[in-house]
Amino acid sequence: MDAPGNISWAVTATALVLLMTPGVAFFYGGLVKAKSVISMMMMSFGAIGLIAVLWTLYGFSMSTVESPTQFAGNPFADFGLAESASEPGANVGLLSVAYGATFAIITVALISGAIADRARFGPWLIFVGVFGTIGYFPIAAWVWGGGWIMNLGSWLFGEDSGIAVIDYAGGTAVHINAGAAALALSLVLGKRIGFHKGIQKPHNVPLTLLGAALLWFGWFGFNAGAEWLAEDMGKVGLIAINTMGAAAAGILGWILVEKIKDGKPTSVGAVSGAVAGLVAITPACANLAPGWALLLGALSGIACAVAVELKYRLGFDDSLDVVGLHLVGGLLGTVYLGFFATGQGLFTGGDVRLLAVQVIASGGVMIYSFVVALVTGFAIEKTIGFRVTSDEEIAGVDLAVHGEEGYALDEPVAVH
Repeated sequence: MDAPGNISWAVTATALVLLMTPGVAFFYGGLVKAKSVISMMMMSFGAIGLIAVLWTLYGFSMSTVESPTQFAGNPFADFGLAESASEPGANVGLLSVAYGATFAIITVALISGAIADRARFGPWLIFVGVFGTIGYFPIAAWVWGGGWIMNLGSWLFGEDSGIAVIDYAGGTAVHINAGAAALALSLVLGKRIGFHKGIQKPHNVPLTLLGAALLWFGWFGFNAGAEWLAEDMGKVGLIAINTMGAAAAGILGWILVEKIKDGKPTSVGAVSGAVAGLVAITPACANLAPGWALLLGALSGIACAVAVELKYRLGFDDSLDVVGLHLVGGLLGTVYLGFFATGQGLFTGGDVRLLAVQVIASGGVMIYSFVVALVTGFAIEKTIGFRVTSDEEIAGVDLAVHGEEGYALDEPVAVH
């Protein structure tokens, strides 16, 4: 695993996943109104700054447990990575830390889409720090660091059963986690002024398409990056074709719904479908045959296109559809494995046991994340205030919060 080729891929994959968070910034930034684009993008860059520091200081230490019954690892076990950096052959360990940081960053950044156009930056950073610490870091330990989710199959069906929760790249830890937290924050901050269907159109569609392209590009590192730890990197090809295929099928599923419902497929719908497919394939990328991955992508595009309309019926303002894309897509991809995981799914040679642990893991993360985000967001709102004033929201939050404008279109032109 420390061969030069593996090390090179580890660095590349880490850079690819880090690039995904600026991709989120562009994707979200194009969808909001022109006077909120700086605020929207800064929430992603703020998450990069704070989570990367916290992960280095104590987050990585919290993401590994010695016993499945532990809530999280000791944050002071390797504070500031002093021990990891001094170990012989530190390359492998430190690259794993860096790679893990990128997952923590994007998980928290994704949540920001639910509170677009109405959140203050300082309180957002407080939420980022608290949620990263008691939301993401422990869940990462549960899913990948020896925690209860990793051991759920053994607990329920015995160590010899061979049953274990499958979440290769973050259906639970990233997408269900972020989607459930987004739902909670959207309830805490409430609806935007004048909330209704069609409240605003994306101010810059090309910016959103650019963000989606960066996300799709980075997702190959997101899904296949961990293969550098395998001696032969034997699943890279399967992961790559599934990552490409599910996203492509997601496009088709989403624009089909748009065509049936509205008569016209849209570009924003197409890239939203791609993201839906990518979200759904995240937990399943290494454990599905390509045909089943295509079906998952198509189903996710259809399901998420329908789910994004629920906020109008149920009355919660998830501004940029984090719930509809990430919670619904993450749940679909994680549970789908219970039916179609190669050699283990209910319809692919296995039985109901894998489906059971997939559902329990998904539900456990969803409930925990929702409660943590709800309590944290509520505490911030009731103490220092999370939401901007009505006047600032109407005028646009960029100038009020950051003193900047995304587009200086009214600047006088010098004549020579």
